[in-house]
Amino acid sequence: MRRFSELNPLAATVYFFCVTGIAMFSSYPPLMIVALLGGVLFFIVRNGSSHMRSHLFFLLLFIILAAANPLMSHNGITVLFVMNDNPITLEATLYGLNSAAMIIGVLYWFRSFTQIMTSEKLLYITGALSPKLSLVLSMALRYVPLFSKQSKKIKDSQTAMGLFSDDNIIDDIRGRMRIFSILITWALENGITTADSMTARGYGVCRRTQLKRFTFRRGDILLLVTSLLLTAITAAALSLGKLDFSFYPAVRYSAPDALGICGIAAYSALVLLPVIIETEVSLKWKYLLSRI
Repeated sequence: MRRFSELNPLAATVYFFCVTGIAMFSSYPPLMIVALLGGVLFFIVRNGSSHMRSHLFFLLLFIILAAANPLMSHNGITVLFVMNDNPITLEATLYGLNSAAMIIGVLYWFRSFTQIMTSEKLLYITGALSPKLSLVLSMALRYVPLFSKQSKKIKDSQTAMGLFSDDNIIDDIRGRMRIFSILITWALENGITTADSMTARGYGVCRRTQLKRFTFRRGDILLLVTSLLLTAITAAALSLGKLDFSFYPAVRYSAPDALGICGIAAYSALVLLPVIIETEVSLKWKYLLSRI
């Protein structure tokens, strides 16, 4: 009984690449809607009602992206109205909505990916290909939150000493430049300290070991095989033209046949896989608690 985040990192990574790969290389609107709703649902299942600012940001970004295309592109034969002598067409509006759904859906999936894939898991995946590259990647990811925390500490210290003021733009820029200079100095010193510490602990002397070993279990193999199978069905429907959708110069599409319907159903099942896993674990946990 393991949650999706507790599965093997390789199986989880393949799953995320399958979901986002279909979404990024397809323009079929039903698939974009499924990818967006699935990404939002999985994010809510994992985080609950928190991260409301993230939802508001993604909503605002969706509106901007959807409105940008009809305002900048005037292709299409169906004119809805004219704004400043520029025609706003139905085709451009639909294409903007479709592109915005794809982008926001992929961003939601990658947001969940960054929450699940810790630096240790990324090190496990890339370590077999290039241990040095995986080490650099894990250290770079580690420095992102460290930079944020250290920057806040420096700003608080500067404010307490009366050296940081945001009363006007000039003082604010000077204060932030001073904080940036101190932060870069700290980063260089910390990098040298880290390198000396790794050398003292014998890094590179012998074969690298892992703090935690990730093994393939039945659930990991099942997730990997299911992801690849459902992706293959969807990719077959897309490559054979069963899910074609054209926006320009006019909206043209054909009703999906049996293979097209199977492709849509396969991608919907693929998107819902982590939600099903999380729901199953939660129900089992509640059932076990009720038996105590």
